Amino acid sequence: MNVTLLRFLGPLRPLAQFFLTALVALTLVRLGLVAWQWDRVVAVDGFWVVLGLGLRMDTVLLCQITVVPALLVLALPNRVTGSRAFQSVLLLWLILWTVLLTVLESTTPAYISYFDSRPARIFFEYLVHPNEVAPLLVKGFTVTLVVSSVVLVVVVSALTKMVRTWIVASVEWRLRGKWLALPLVLSLLLLGGRSSLGHRPVNVSTVAFSNDQLVNELALNSTYSLLYAVYRLRNEGNPADFYPQMPRDEILHRVRMQTGQPLAAFRDDAIPTLHPIVQTGSRAAKRNLVIVLEESLGAQFVGKLGGRPITPELDKLSAEGIWFTRLYATGIRSARGIEAVTTGFPPTPARSVLKLGLSQGGFYSIAQTVKKLGYTSYFIYGGESDFDNMRGFLMNNGFDETVDQKDYDSPLFRGSWGVSDEDLFDRADGIFSTAGERPFFGLVFTSSFHSPFEFPDDRIELHEQPKNSKLNAVKYADYALGRFFEKAKRSNYWSNTVFLVVADHDERVRGASLVPIKSYHIPGLIIAADLEPQVYDRIASQIDLAPTLLGLLGIEASVPMIGRNLLVLDDEDPGRAVMQFGNNHAYMRGDSVVIHQPDKAAMQFLYRDKELQPVADLDAELARDALAVALWPSIAYTDGQYRLP
Repeated sequence: MNVTLLRFLGPLRPLAQFFLTALVALTLVRLGLVAWQWDRVVAVDGFWVVLGLGLRMDTVLLCQITVVPALLVLALPNRVTGSRAFQSVLLLWLILWTVLLTVLESTTPAYISYFDSRPARIFFEYLVHPNEVAPLLVKGFTVTLVVSSVVLVVVVSALTKMVRTWIVASVEWRLRGKWLALPLVLSLLLLGGRSSLGHRPVNVSTVAFSNDQLVNELALNSTYSLLYAVYRLRNEGNPADFYPQMPRDEILHRVRMQTGQPLAAFRDDAIPTLHPIVQTGSRAAKRNLVIVLEESLGAQFVGKLGGRPITPELDKLSAEGIWFTRLYATGIRSARGIEAVTTGFPPTPARSVLKLGLSQGGFYSIAQTVKKLGYTSYFIYGGESDFDNMRGFLMNNGFDETVDQKDYDSPLFRGSWGVSDEDLFDRADGIFSTAGERPFFGLVFTSSFHSPFEFPDDRIELHEQPKNSKLNAVKYADYALGRFFEKAKRSNYWSNTVFLVVADHDERVRGASLVPIKSYHIPGLIIAADLEPQVYDRIASQIDLAPTLLGLLGIEASVPMIGRNLLVLDDEDPGRAVMQFGNNHAYMRGDSVVIHQPDKAAMQFLYRDKELQPVADLDAELARDALAVALWPSIAYTDGQYRLP
């Protein structure tokens, strides 16, 4: 900016120069990200769109940052704005925003490589668990930490000097002149921060110009992305603020119809989805239930699902039970996996119910169903069970005992995320073996396959070097699983137990689509001594597993779950799955997929060869079914309808 213009800006000079400096910096970072993701950007012809929308979204954020100090600079008399105290506050304000912008933009590449999106809600959710996250960052993202720290020091030091110079060099106006300029400046900044004259201001849906979610998000900046996620927390219980509206009666009717149950089965108006369990197992004795939830074990790592040949134990076990070849997780976090397999609750744009206030008591879980029948329920974990509020949620909703990291006196191995899977399974086997005649339900959650991928020495033949790699950790987790089943088959509980082995989610999200469905594909295996082996090739969802398991237990009870017992579906039913990716909700029936995005019309695709292919004509009925499943969980949660009588 030339000297004349700077003098013309007067007391607004520091804000104007900060605005332009930040705008240039954010644009340069975006260009770097675009170059890194060039193939995906070019694939949707998005270069100029990303740059144009990016300039707009950066302007929105910077207008919002500068509107308050601009108001104060122009509204207050010179004796106040010229004081050292005011100038120090202004300097601190700009430095704090600089720190936030710098930290988020410098960590964005690492975040994208892990979650295939800009920093959002998961970013700040991880911050509340420093004991688990700190070792992960130190051991898994050392380079990112070092680079971010260096960049932060350099940028903040340089900007501090520049802002001080700008403040000193700024020219004061008379108070009358400042007040005359105030309405114009304030109007420009407010309009820039809203960036729209329409009913709604711009938001993340403004940049949704393609079917590649990451490319869309490149048009954002990471500070806006994160703050928007925080802002959206206010709507956690109301997906209707994200997706189109639908009459409540229609939502309920469509959700009931999708359970496969006759409408006469739903008789409780207070709990409108409550219906009897569809039994498929013997009622001769109370059978135990064990769910082994495998951390991050996506289909890409499982040989029998076309993945890498590093799960020989699971591949071998797959021939001994019901093997699901097209099973899909509901989300990309462990909390979503626990939510799905223990409660059957569908995903929403909100946080998992493990973390929401209204679900911390009286919220349905299968532990409540079996508790009424005399079962003891255990949550057995190798790490800290308060992570993601796992322990609190489970203990408040039917579980009786929790075993976590502090309960292992002399573990074989202890890593960043807790004891090894061998320690975990040995403890589980000991608990189950000494349970006596009382039936039990055990949720066993592994953690060895988690960055930074630590596990004991001399247990497996390494798949690659160095030892602490992703693929070696998978192979070790598989080894520990096989060892557990060898023990279980020799135990006193084997003949009377139904086991489920299932992943909570895939290790990382990858894919140039609104919902990268291939990253939701997970293994699932139900195994029991008297269970006839079969391969289940239809689409299945994590929310279908709990109803299927309860059916196999042969118990008489009613549940509010909308998942289906997969073993009694009509032959013509292709199966369905529901998936949540950020604010995008996918509903898949057979090969047809409907995706709902915030403030956008529904879009339909065919899922072929692990890719989403756009469909020109939307199937209106399928879209309405998808919308009902997206909206119903909010109603059930906020109205307290997901419970037992």
